[in-house]
Amino acid sequence: MIVGIFEDEKVDYFYPLTYTRAVYDLRIGMYTLRERIIEGLKPDVIHLFVRDYLAELYRWREGKKGYKVNEVDDIADDILLVNGRLLVDQPTAETLLKAIASESNTLLAKGNDIVALKLSKELAEKYLELFLKPVSAELLIDLKESVKVLQYAEAKLVDYPWDIVLNNAEWIKYDFERKFKGKEWEGEVDKNVVIYGDKANVYVAKGASVEAFTVIDVREGPVYIGENTRVQPGCRIEGPTCIGKDTLIVGGAQIREGSNIGDVCRVGGEFEESVMHGYTNKYHAGFIGHAYIGEWVNLGALTTNSDLKDTYGTVKVTIRDKRVDTGSRKVGCFIGDMVKTSIGVVIYTGKKIGVSAHLHGVVWEDVPSFTIYAKSLGAEPTELLLESAIETQRRMMSRRKKILSKYEIEVIKKIFELTAEERKKAGVKKGRFKL
Repeated sequence: MIVGIFEDEKVDYFYPLTYTRAVYDLRIGMYTLRERIIEGLKPDVIHLFVRDYLAELYRWREGKKGYKVNEVDDIADDILLVNGRLLVDQPTAETLLKAIASESNTLLAKGNDIVALKLSKELAEKYLELFLKPVSAELLIDLKESVKVLQYAEAKLVDYPWDIVLNNAEWIKYDFERKFKGKEWEGEVDKNVVIYGDKANVYVAKGASVEAFTVIDVREGPVYIGENTRVQPGCRIEGPTCIGKDTLIVGGAQIREGSNIGDVCRVGGEFEESVMHGYTNKYHAGFIGHAYIGEWVNLGALTTNSDLKDTYGTVKVTIRDKRVDTGSRKVGCFIGDMVKTSIGVVIYTGKKIGVSAHLHGVVWEDVPSFTIYAKSLGAEPTELLLESAIETQRRMMSRRKKILSKYEIEVIKKIFELTAEERKKAGVKKGRFKL
């Protein structure tokens, strides 16, 4: 089977998180959306379709794994194209395979969204180039004369970033139940660790250690602790929670339910119902709740976000210059890659923090990418120099013994260019930042 995973025009609903990655590389539960599609369908050949400025980075990073990136000329057979926003569990995978098994040129739709599409080799040669850009709803109209369209109203598509945050805990439960429940621990757990609930709902991977006087509470959901991760004394971890590999949970940390922490992170203070990608630091005291945080982020001491309005009303988030009601009273912030916050930063509910923004003081509005923001301290928002953003990222990566590649540098440059209008509309000035 040949499977292609594509982005559609709603990719910008997930900005700034998707400036630096394809939408299918967002995480929910213990896996990315891409990993769920691949595990569910088990394809022989995998094609990844991504925006053009990300293509070289993806070829460099994913090509060595055998993935084909934005290749449209070597399709040897029928191809099943799957929307990267689709949440695939086992029943969904079975539905997809059953729906497209009988014949080619079949499209599954949810309203105006393309969920999945099986094309013959001949039609693939005609239409596949359109998937090199985020697919628009108009494609569904164009295809109606060439393919059989079936509605799949039950398809689970993530429409907004808060969909991921609000459903993350349930997917951690689902993933753990299928793969880790009752599995024998490979890591070390000190005899003075207290576990409330069924120990079968705890898994400690090889090389991981949970040190004395830690409390793990799995009465409401499981806890997964990844390879070579260290949990220092005095922590409390509540399930459902997933912690990646090579991560440090700092002594005294309060890891609340629904926490999803990536690889090579440093997490202290209080963390609740939030997703954090790899190589991100929240080492010190402070609260992060109902948030989605990208990669290579550093949150300074006492950085805190609000996830509840004083009025207890539903939180609204700005998407495409319009206020969208999330329908939820609990929504935190959405922080893009390479963001840095100084000591004592406070972020209001529902705010989006752009790629490589630097924050100081109180943040009560969305912050564009590559912006130094300190309005509460009397400073005008100022554009971060591109060279400074690149050098800061190089320094941070070197601390983790990583080298900033030329492909990553080109992506940073392109995002700087793409977000210029965003900064202009927000009144971000050029020049030297001064407090």
